[in-house]
Amino acid sequence: MYILYSLLMALAVLLSLPWWLFQMVRSKKYRAGLTERLGFVPERIKASTREGSIWIHAVSVGEVLAISNLVHELQVRSPEKSIFISTTTLTGQRVARERFGDGQVFFIPLDFGFAIRSYLKALRPSLLVLAETEFWPNLLHQVKKSGVAVAVVNGRISDRSFPRYRRFKWFFAPVLADIDLFLAQTKDDAQRLHEMGAEEQRVLVSGNLKFDVRPSAAIAVTVDVRRALGKDAPVIVCGSTTAGEEEILLAAFNDVLKRHPKAILILAPRHLERFDKVAGLVSALGLSLIRRSTWSASGSLAGTVFLLDSVGELASVYALADLAFVGGSLFPVGGHNILEPAQHGVAVLTGPHTHNFREITRIFEQGGGLKVVASQDLAREWMALIDDPQERGSLGNRAQQLFAQSTGATARTLEALHPLLIGPGSPVSPQKVKA
Repeated sequence: MYILYSLLMALAVLLSLPWWLFQMVRSKKYRAGLTERLGFVPERIKASTREGSIWIHAVSVGEVLAISNLVHELQVRSPEKSIFISTTTLTGQRVARERFGDGQVFFIPLDFGFAIRSYLKALRPSLLVLAETEFWPNLLHQVKKSGVAVAVVNGRISDRSFPRYRRFKWFFAPVLADIDLFLAQTKDDAQRLHEMGAEEQRVLVSGNLKFDVRPSAAIAVTVDVRRALGKDAPVIVCGSTTAGEEEILLAAFNDVLKRHPKAILILAPRHLERFDKVAGLVSALGLSLIRRSTWSASGSLAGTVFLLDSVGELASVYALADLAFVGGSLFPVGGHNILEPAQHGVAVLTGPHTHNFREITRIFEQGGGLKVVASQDLAREWMALIDDPQERGSLGNRAQQLFAQSTGATARTLEALHPLLIGPGSPVSPQKVKA
């Protein structure tokens, strides 16, 4: 099976090579870390390795942030072990290096045996931890052949991917057999893993690590922006927005400005390659634009659109909001992380499409800590909450309380990982780990 898979992977790479070469010329996004992806282990990594290290893979920014507390606790509990973090995306790489240091972070190799074996030889890991769902067959097969324990933490199976996993269960069941422990976010995720072929006794529910994430208090932009906010100026932060949403959000903000001319919209697109396009949209609508990348941190931001064209600052900037809108939700993208604004006690709104965070959304909707709005109602809902500080405060307070009630996944994850950290012969007890 693995030989056939590798041949198909090689064929796919060969056929798509012209596209990749074009993208590399066009964008730094695909050039970054190319040698690392091909299996060439950088010297900075080799210099940090010790026998029995821990390798943690986090795809992008969201996963990097989710595992940040877990990494810290593992470092405290196992100071003798080196901990390495791999990412898939460039933005994830940047945030991981900021949080954990260049010497611990690298791009995950392509799913070919030769590339993976290079890293296994260099890292000498005793444990591979995969954040959320990254089931690369050759990676798991090579790691297992090397006698390395494997765990999935913060496991989540999306509505979009589940039918595909279930349809190809004949393929994924042997792949999942190489994983020693699955720690799912919810009971639904645990059930889906089981239906995909994961053995029931290996699947536990530990909760969502993202409830334990706290933004860095050291990010300077928060202080600078707070200083530049106008007195009595309503602040709306729209985070992780995706294509098609900015036009709707900017039109709604334009309506808000008619009643509240000092209002401020802090706009943070999800993907950095769209920053220039979004800046053009703002200017085309005749709105006053200030870009974070060129901002001198002086003067008032009142009445402007402040484009947060940066990486890793949004979580802290949410603390400045009177209202927060979390993007990826006006169209069937699936939504993004509402926990970042909720932990600050901010009134949180989303669009109707939040299936990627179905359990979190359910908790907050049922608890009255989230307002779901349609595109045509955005301006009206924003103005209603701006004009009603009591309702706005209540919505934010309920969100913060719900956030606090759902913490603790990091401790449960550490408890479940302990047998894998101390070696074989220590079976995991499902009764010890509860969501």
